[in-house]
Amino acid sequence: MTIQLPDADGRLRTYEPRTEPLAVTPGAPLTSRTVFSAAHVVADPFADVTPDSPAAVDWEATLAFRRHLWSHGLGVAEAMDTAQRGMGLDWAGAAELIRRSAAEARAVGGRIACGVGTDQLTSGTLAEVRAAYEEQLAVVEESGAQAILMASRALAAAARGPEDYLEVYGHLLRQAADPVILHWLGPMFDPALEGYWGSSDLDAATDTFLEVIAAHPDKVDGIKVSLLDARREIDLRRRLPQGVRCYTGDDFHYPELIAGDDQGFSHALLGIFDPLGPLAAEAVRILDTGDTAGFRALLDPTVELSRHLFQAPTRFYKTGVVFLAWLAGHQSHFTMVGGLQSARSLPHFARAYELADSLGLFPDPKLAEERMKNLLALYGVAR
Repeated sequence: MTIQLPDADGRLRTYEPRTEPLAVTPGAPLTSRTVFSAAHVVADPFADVTPDSPAAVDWEATLAFRRHLWSHGLGVAEAMDTAQRGMGLDWAGAAELIRRSAAEARAVGGRIACGVGTDQLTSGTLAEVRAAYEEQLAVVEESGAQAILMASRALAAAARGPEDYLEVYGHLLRQAADPVILHWLGPMFDPALEGYWGSSDLDAATDTFLEVIAAHPDKVDGIKVSLLDARREIDLRRRLPQGVRCYTGDDFHYPELIAGDDQGFSHALLGIFDPLGPLAAEAVRILDTGDTAGFRALLDPTVELSRHLFQAPTRFYKTGVVFLAWLAGHQSHFTMVGGLQSARSLPHFARAYELADSLGLFPDPKLAEERMKNLLALYGVAR
């Protein structure tokens, strides 16, 4: 069995897919690290919509994918960037997703944390931004899920300096019913978040971020850092108050950050753990036994795939995530809300297929090969 794959120069080359998947099965709960997969949504391919329409979601396939992640011992980070918040999924759709996923988590005993943002707004005053956050926080808390306070485009536009971030976040933390996760998403994921925490100087921004946490340590379960800068994350986690966790969101350096060093480690809340779910869970179970080398041996080879999916423009990594979910048989089609399946090129898809197949990520390699050939044919590559 071979397949012709286009490279970046448009030339076809022969690739021989593997015939057996990596042997990974659901196992015991993870113990040494708290690990969330930021999960994607599955579009309804039969809905008569346009990229500007409200998202049409296939709810059964979307929830089935979450059950898949829970079965491997992973937590689900719901309604996050991976679920196309602000890139096809509006607040009404996100609220429905939160309610349905939280109910499913209760039914199966899965762990869930949900994103709280301000995407009801395109712009607004600080008071309007705060009210939007409050509305979403209420929805998440009423669902019974843990809250993740996400970075806000509207706050980035309205804030005039660090003091505005301190005021808004301080207000939200004081009223939060339970400890939350604070999320710092860098501009490589969303250019509208440039200068978050009141400064484009990351050292100054870090100081403001830490000031928010220091003022309310009992209301902060942890922080999620998505800056793709391992050294900065390590420095930041060493400055956290006792008991506040660091959840890495670094899709370039996650093995070393999760493994940690003699001064600590990061937990994980990662978009790449959507396609890597079973393999990532197996790696952490190995780490649970104290076998750091075994953990790295299993997880390090996945970084090339992750760096490929998250290459610039990084915000389009969602397209590769959904593409791999289709090849893996988790959904019957390669369609995304907002038409985002068009955001990456055929050579990008071909390389993603090759890297994922070489890792054994596809439960049915023959199905993945056949679907890849169908996509190639759609683009004019003869079968």
